[in-house]
Amino acid sequence: MRTLNYLLLAVRDPLRSAELYSKLLGREPVEKAPTFVLYVLPNGLKIGLWLADEMEPKPNAAGGVEISFSEDSQDAVRATFEEWSKLGLKVLQAPTEMDFGFTFVVEDLDGHRLRPFVLADNPR
Repeated sequence: MRTLNYLLLAVRDPLRSAELYSKLLGREPVEKAPTFVLYVLPNGLKIGLWLADEMEPKPNAAGGVEISFSEDSQDAVRATFEEWSKLGLKVLQAPTEMDFGFTFVVEDLDGHRLRPFVLADNPR
């Protein structure tokens, strides 16, 4: 059986992106170089920030991936929105109620979408 445990994001500047992702993830990377930065999360998921110009085969334009973060409550989603808004991230969707729950979406430096959410108590 295959295990999905590694996300690679094509970025324009891994060290600059690492400044942001260290704040978003609340941890420092385990590997940090000009062309690649690696985070290992407590649940075992690995997130790599790879210099797009160094990837083979070459990726399409950087950006375009959406990463979702589950939260415990709407208050937690709102707190994350306040925290991340102070980082100057582009807000694509302000906190809102959707069919699946309460969420918002911001964009990182390379156009990757970041979506914290809490599931609705009674999904529709």
